[in-house]
Amino acid sequence: MMTLTVITPVGKTLEATVTKVFLPGGAGAFEVLRGHAPLVSTLTAGRVRYEEQGAMKEYPVAGGFVKVENDRIVVCTEK
Repeated sequence: MMTLTVITPVGKTLEATVTKVFLPGGAGAFEVLRGHAPLVSTLTAGRVRYEEQGAMKEYPVAGGFVKVENDRIVVCTEK
């Protein structure tokens, strides 16, 4: 399992235990699975899609950054 955290100017708006995450990367969309190599990427406006307890969910973002490290995904976004 991985932890997905979304941080906006108003604070932490989402924290979920997930099995996969699809992100709208600045150089193209990409997927993060357990054990993913560490990375930092820009994000474009779009939707962060993630699987939580077997259900796919979405979180809209207006661009920003993502950091992936040790099965923790932290998204910093304006929205």
